Amino acid sequence: MRKINPAVKIRIYPNKEQIIQIEKTIGCCRFLYNQMLADKISHYQKEKKMLKNTPAGYKKEYPWLKEVDLRTAYRILPVLYRR
Repeated sequence: MRKINPAVKIRIYPNKEQIIQIEKTIGCCRFLYNQMLADKISHYQKEKKMLKNTPAGYKKEYPWLKEVDLRTAYRILPVLYRR
């Protein structure tokens, strides 16, 4: 018999500052995913080896990434690469 996991819907009402921070975080995660994927593809085409890069390496090149908490990206990116 399969166990059924109950679903929970939650509605949040962020203020303007929180909306800006959420949008920055999502935008940075999207940028990091696309940049890391492009770097992995180009590195594999040149070297025929997989590149092991992390989001922390991009903070030096793109200082605006320091504005958001990248722990979210550390949790999301490995899941996205498996797909």
